[in-house]
Amino acid sequence: MKKQNFYHPKFIPTWILIGLMKLGAKLPFKTQVAIGTGFGKLLYLILPRFRKITLINIVKCFPDKNKSQVRQLAKQHFTALGVAFFESANCFYLSDVALKERYRIKNTQILQNALTQKKNIILLVGHFTTMMLAGRILLQNFKFADLYRPQNNALFDAEMTKQFTQHGSIMVKAKDSRALIKTLKSGLPIWYAPDQDLGIQRSTFAPFFGVETATINATAKLAKTGNTIVIPLSFLRNKSGYELEFSPALSGYPSSDALQNAAITNQILQAQILKAPEQYLWIHRRFKTRPEGEASFY
Repeated sequence: MKKQNFYHPKFIPTWILIGLMKLGAKLPFKTQVAIGTGFGKLLYLILPRFRKITLINIVKCFPDKNKSQVRQLAKQHFTALGVAFFESANCFYLSDVALKERYRIKNTQILQNALTQKKNIILLVGHFTTMMLAGRILLQNFKFADLYRPQNNALFDAEMTKQFTQHGSIMVKAKDSRALIKTLKSGLPIWYAPDQDLGIQRSTFAPFFGVETATINATAKLAKTGNTIVIPLSFLRNKSGYELEFSPALSGYPSSDALQNAAITNQILQAQILKAPEQYLWIHRRFKTRPEGEASFY
């Protein structure tokens, strides 16, 4: 493979971004939230495509909300996206000492007991704006494998991989199923977020906030690997920092019923989202794939 020249002029904007992230990580938490909130308000105004997707998703998932409430939640989501810039910066560049002061983890004994019992562990998570920082927080307390999608920007991808690796993560490409299963069988917990629309061939339609949603089958397939359990993990930002919480391992999962498995996955994600709905990644086209004959939402 040809080595990238990261000092090529085309990477100047990325180097500037990396520099801003390093500077941003030095700011106090409340300052980060304040600046990120302002930045998010600007994003709401200048990103009409993502604003439209967000509004559609919220309308579909919260049909009881009126137009004003939908707009309010959409604006809150964009402020969370603005803060997410600093959360990504903190994930890469915040010191271990400073990070430890910003979070608490509930029910760590659930994961610790599973590790003691030498279980193969899938940590079931959703795509939230706090996702990258939550991964760094976990790494301060446990060793686990991070499933990731390589970034289109080669410099940012290299920097992301470098930082996660330096913080102790084992990086596994999400599309490398062989490496994924090998990692799972090794006893190293894997971080798995199934709430992406990957098309009908890899999915089962199941309710998500009452909407028939293409839900990938890979979670249940992975869980069928011998001695494997699925532990839900939620993470959110609050006024003082961050809270991560493990829930008990799923009982009777997976079953032989693909619809039941998909429905359980979506129910778990719904419960996580309702804790802080503005922090879920609403800009993703979650309902891109529709049942046959149904028009596109977008």
